[in-house]
Amino acid sequence: MASTTKGKALITGASTGIGAVYADRLARRGYDLVIVARNDKQLQELANRLKANTGRSIELLQADLTNASDLKRVESKLASDPEITLLVNNAGIYANAKLADHELKSIDDMVQLNIVAVTHLASIAAKAFSARRKGTIINIASVLALAPEISNATYAGTKAYVLALTQAMKVELADTGVRVQAVLPGATRTEIWERSGGDINALPAEMVMDAGEMVDAALAGLDQGEVVTIPALPDAGDWKRFEEARGALGPNLSRQHAATRFKQARPAA
Repeated sequence: MASTTKGKALITGASTGIGAVYADRLARRGYDLVIVARNDKQLQELANRLKANTGRSIELLQADLTNASDLKRVESKLASDPEITLLVNNAGIYANAKLADHELKSIDDMVQLNIVAVTHLASIAAKAFSARRKGTIINIASVLALAPEISNATYAGTKAYVLALTQAMKVELADTGVRVQAVLPGATRTEIWERSGGDINALPAEMVMDAGEMVDAALAGLDQGEVVTIPALPDAGDWKRFEEARGALGPNLSRQHAATRFKQARPAA
């Protein structure tokens, strides 16, 4: 059995797709794992494979994070295990439906998983890691946080939340020793498409990235100190310029008086 050198990484949505790749890559980087997902059989198969290939210690937590009691169990593990040094907030739902056509129960489930569970676990990790003055929180968002017009309202809205959450956490956790990263994948070849009733093969091949390449790029971005990583973006300067333009709005976002263009001329007497 390999010795622990980096602590444990807790990964949600770990049984397949992006989460399973993170589990593989982090185990190979020297982390023991706590893998969380709904499908116990897939979790066990992944754990067996990773133990054989990496020799790391793998703990399984079968949990549906849309269920309050299951989420509490994962929260408790994250709060109580001092060996956990990294959180990958990956579990999420995609729905291929317009807001007006979306069943409200499905919307509730998406908000619970994509926002509530992410926020609870990020909060608990921030508190625990800050107390120990070390740790890393990776929140999986989406490029749709920046381009909501090309998606559906609910999913894009949840991912915009994850991006904003991470950017604010960066400020709140300054000088605590805790690192944060938001990862914004584009279209990625995973099972989430089939589950949502979509077809990844309907997209142009040049738009679709394999999950392994996506996670490798995201981890490279983490190594380079990025707070926001967009794996497909060729020129990092584009993001820098976007942030500079956003920052330039700052002084004018909250002022004592409305802008002149909103003040109607008084009607003639």
